[in-house]
Amino acid sequence: MQYSIHAPNQFIDAYLDRLLPDWSRPVLSVLVVLQPCPCDLIERTPATEEQKQQLRQNFLQFGSKVAAQLQHQGHLAEVFDPRTGFPLLSQPGQLRLDDVAIVRSCLGYPTVERYGCQVILHPVWGSSVYPSTLLSSAEPALVETLSTIIKQEMQFLSPEGLWEFASADRNATNLSQAGVG
Repeated sequence: MQYSIHAPNQFIDAYLDRLLPDWSRPVLSVLVVLQPCPCDLIERTPATEEQKQQLRQNFLQFGSKVAAQLQHQGHLAEVFDPRTGFPLLSQPGQLRLDDVAIVRSCLGYPTVERYGCQVILHPVWGSSVYPSTLLSSAEPALVETLSTIIKQEMQFLSPEGLWEFASADRNATNLSQAGVG
């Protein structure tokens, strides 16, 4: 699994009130989480749908823990459902958040269209990657610290190694090289 933390892109800045209408503070951090999938996500099959559901659950568990810690410290934090694009913790707005568009904007990864959906082409995993997003009013350094702590806690809960993280952003700190994981 990879994660990276970014400043909000122009879409989030311009349309925050239509994504999260109840938010009173600006987004300072965008946490992008990418999970490798054992199957290619270009085709729609029962197996790919089952894998997407498992990866969605992994992210929701992780994202909810990060969001809870950020909120406990007085920050706004929102986990977006990768399946619907709507927020899970706040009142939804008129717009959905497109995880693929966020990855394309933040990381510059190319995409391909299949069956009316955009699919990320990861440089290592190809189209076998599942994206998800968390937004926060907290500074990027705090989001990174909490993500690292929660990642370490979740590694103990996941013997399959699903929670092995490495930074996906060439500008973000690679936690593995820094000796944090």
